[in-house]
Amino acid sequence: MKKVLFLFGTRPEAIKMAPLITAFSSDANFEVKVGVTAQHREMLDQVLAFFEIQVDYDLNVMKPNQTLHQLTADLISKITSDILLKEHFDLVFVQGDTTTVLAGALAAFYQKIKIIHIEAGLRSGDMLSPFPEEMNRVLTSRIASFHFCPTEASLENLAKENITDNVYVVGNTVIDALLMGLKKIDAAKETELLSKFDFVDFSKKIILVTCHRRENFGKPFEEICDALLEVAAAYKDLVEIVYPVHLNPNVKEVAQKKLIANNIKLITPLDYPELIWMMDKSNIIITDSGGIQEEAPSLGKPVLVLREVTERMEGVDAGTAILVGSDKAKIILETQKLLEDSSYYSQIATASNPYGDGTTSEKIKAIISRS
Repeated sequence: MKKVLFLFGTRPEAIKMAPLITAFSSDANFEVKVGVTAQHREMLDQVLAFFEIQVDYDLNVMKPNQTLHQLTADLISKITSDILLKEHFDLVFVQGDTTTVLAGALAAFYQKIKIIHIEAGLRSGDMLSPFPEEMNRVLTSRIASFHFCPTEASLENLAKENITDNVYVVGNTVIDALLMGLKKIDAAKETELLSKFDFVDFSKKIILVTCHRRENFGKPFEEICDALLEVAAAYKDLVEIVYPVHLNPNVKEVAQKKLIANNIKLITPLDYPELIWMMDKSNIIITDSGGIQEEAPSLGKPVLVLREVTERMEGVDAGTAILVGSDKAKIILETQKLLEDSSYYSQIATASNPYGDGTTSEKIKAIISRS
């Protein structure tokens, strides 16, 4: 029996680790332990509760005004003393590119424990952008024993860095989590959500909007708002726009001032179960989120990406997503085409999701089992 530790600290990591923890926990060949650093305390706890993940080690590292240097040092020290020196592990799983990933990988490396990197091989090509995430990924790749890539492009990135041993393309566990999460929303939860959002007219075509990235602050966000207003006015009897508004004042204040229309519903940010439920209820998703670009195609939802460029070009190339940036005319035109041209909508909605089919966790478990 192999003893494995799943180590993570943020909501996105928890979402992407949840199906892996479930898969390995159900296999008698593995003894599973879960450690959290709690970089995102409240948001992390929501996901842990939803997926019913039992935590064995909770480091709770976050302090007010903590520097990156302090956080990294504290994480390496606490992961080592509070977890890795307390019991022996054969494997440590880390996911993505956070400070927890780098610190966890280094702590495991110092203890000569094999590191399994989930969602390996993503690269921007600029060590300072995103900062410090690009560096975290690059350094983790140098010391990981297994690299599980979401796409062929990620594998090619690692090959360029001469990392070729134990590199596998398996898809992204975020798709596993999405499908697993939707199954957990039973009839009672569905009724509860319909009641909570009873001000939304679900008999109309729902356009779900998320927009919060820094590069869209200011004039770009105003352009996006103007586009949404025009769409709402042109299709007032057909469309309901639902926008969970980010709490950042650069977004919230502008949205509340500009987006005034009967068929635009500004709501508070959604937790994970609410978000995937709302995605499933939507017809079109307009977003600048990275994760949603990966998830929406599995639900057959066309995505308009509110970015000038995206590091997830696989979706654009596969035809599941369209880059519109903050260009008002482009946003309106593509939304109109999706609303009015059923064959165009179908072409995008039925395109194959390059990020996986919901079996990534089982693929990873099978590879680790025979290693």
